[in-house]
Amino acid sequence: MQDDDVKQLCDTIRETSFEIHRYHRNGHLEKIYENALFHRLRKKGVKVEQQHPLSVYDEDGTPLGDFYADLFVNGKLIVELKACQAIANEHIAQLLGYLRASRMEHGLLINFGAPKLQIKKYVLNDYI
Repeated sequence: MQDDDVKQLCDTIRETSFEIHRYHRNGHLEKIYENALFHRLRKKGVKVEQQHPLSVYDEDGTPLGDFYADLFVNGKLIVELKACQAIANEHIAQLLGYLRASRMEHGLLINFGAPKLQIKKYVLNDYI
């Protein structure tokens, strides 16, 4: 996936997230926002999977287990969703850990729980 493709994909997810937050506001459980984003992205023709298992590897390539990405988009982008007051350092560490462990490069952290939608993009260039 080219950088322009990732940027365009992130723009689509960002716009869709704003639409969802404008309609539903904050106050729902994380799963509601996950379902809404999954539903609306699919309607827009985006390839997206919910609770997609991604393998975690040790430094020598040994598989250690799986974690489940809230949303896995176009086979290249991990989207981690939250419904809390504010994005905390542990949420950032969680996403970066997912990127590093699964050897993925791009991730979005989206918090629907605050009065103002929070979206942060992370790129991990040294994931291998």
